[in-house]
Amino acid sequence: MLRRLSARDDRFKTVEFKDGLNIVVADKAGGSTETDSRNGAGKSSIVELLHFLLGGKGDRRSFLGKDVLRSIEFQLLLDWPTLDSGRPLAVRRSQETSGQIHIYPDVSESRLSSESFRTLTLAEWQRIIERDLFALSSPLPGISGRSMLSLYMRRISANAFNEAIKTSPQQTHADASSNLAYLLGLDWQLAAKYRQLSARESTRRQLAAASKDPVWGKIVGRSSELRGQINEVQSRVRDLENQISSFRVVPEYERLQAQADEIDQRIRQARNEDVADRRNLADLEGAMVEAVDPDVDYLSDVYTDLGVLLGEAVTRRYEEVREFHSSIIRNRRSYLESEAETLRIRLREREAERIRLGNEQASLLQTLNEGGALDALTALQQALARERALLESLRNRFEAAQTLEASAAEIKADRAQLEAQMRADLIERNNIIDDIVERFRQYAVTLYGTGRLAYLEVEPTNTHLKIVPHIDSQDSRGIGNMVMFCFDLAVAVTAHRGRRGPDFLVHDSHLFDGVDERQVARALELAREVTQEEEMQYVATINSDDLTKAQASNSDFSEAIIPPRLTDAYEDGGLFGFRFS
Repeated sequence: MLRRLSARDDRFKTVEFKDGLNIVVADKAGGSTETDSRNGAGKSSIVELLHFLLGGKGDRRSFLGKDVLRSIEFQLLLDWPTLDSGRPLAVRRSQETSGQIHIYPDVSESRLSSESFRTLTLAEWQRIIERDLFALSSPLPGISGRSMLSLYMRRISANAFNEAIKTSPQQTHADASSNLAYLLGLDWQLAAKYRQLSARESTRRQLAAASKDPVWGKIVGRSSELRGQINEVQSRVRDLENQISSFRVVPEYERLQAQADEIDQRIRQARNEDVADRRNLADLEGAMVEAVDPDVDYLSDVYTDLGVLLGEAVTRRYEEVREFHSSIIRNRRSYLESEAETLRIRLREREAERIRLGNEQASLLQTLNEGGALDALTALQQALARERALLESLRNRFEAAQTLEASAAEIKADRAQLEAQMRADLIERNNIIDDIVERFRQYAVTLYGTGRLAYLEVEPTNTHLKIVPHIDSQDSRGIGNMVMFCFDLAVAVTAHRGRRGPDFLVHDSHLFDGVDERQVARALELAREVTQEEEMQYVATINSDDLTKAQASNSDFSEAIIPPRLTDAYEDGGLFGFRFS
């Protein structure tokens, strides 16, 4: 339950709450004129401050964003489910540092032992509210503690009094019904599926409209084409992943690579030298074949004839010449043979060197093939990151293309199936629904008697779980507001009994606008009875003249009035103790 709303500013009028019925009254000051209004007294500001301290966003465009209020730190004391009875939780927050919420004692999961306030982020505080006030042990899709809390404290600034099940015009019926289903103990998961279908339908329509753009095909494309591209990129990703998983970084990779290159150059050079030497060897062997004694037999006849004429001296000279010529031939053959043998030795030595270099090169190449340099690994990892990014992009485009190509008939079939599942579930939970419907009907009968038909409609449709309260009327604004009163009270009691919601309910005075004073009196009487029976708390702000009219019907709410009594006095009559525009 709420205990105290205060501020670190002496001008602020502290609001002291108590168990059961709480009424905050706004009086008309004695010196006020007909042009004065109690709209600035601060009744709605109480609700806004409660929202702000209980996890509201703290919109700078709200009245709390005004310069005169931004630096003021407000504080709320309230009972907390995880604290011992009688030990309240203190929550402090200012608009100037709206992202920081200070609580004491620490009720976060860490539960640090400290005598000072613990500072939380807004998200952390909202999560604690969901966990402790709404029994959400973990975040649930489609269920929001802030959305549910807005049902307990409707704000006029959010137009929360326009429709019973919605807390703002922007909220969809699917969102509202999923949160209501949780509070009422219905299957919230089925109700939340309506949100998913609505999102699919909305996306399909947007994509269908965008598909008319000629650039669409380049941005998204067709699912059949994208599927092939995805398979191709997936294959490249797998290959790169395999390469990286088996990659071994080789120390001094660059040195080994340079050494292998040097050996390759030496092998190439040796082969080139072999070619030249083999050519020279072939020339030498050819020359040795040609180096033979020439046929000089014809000279014998010539010399014989000369011997007749010249005598024996010429004949001896012929033999000497023949022997000299043979000696030259032998010397040449010996030289050519020696040169050829030198070339053969060089060829054999280079062959052995090539074999040795080849073995050394093979060993180096094997080492290099089994691993690589760190730069090579980094390059592979970068390539893998690029391919993965491309794959994710293709998958997103594929999903968008599939969503666009999904027919409206498919979504319609899913809606029909969900409606059937929801209807079957409601049949199984018939006792729960009967209890909720009867509770609302009893509250409505208390206000209007049995003369008006009152019921709570719980019916699945193809778009959302329809939860609509009814009290027979002729479009009366006052009766419409009391429909909301009965509905909020029924939801709060049901959730509290199921330990799925807090034990307080707050209504702004706007809820009583246009309501007959007899119904105002009965509503307050009902709130007093229900909160006493259920051990809950109901807070209502109201103008003094409306309360006076309500008390004229033999009802006395004087003991329910809590301080402060607000007035429309210009200077210091309002909640904040000073006027601001």
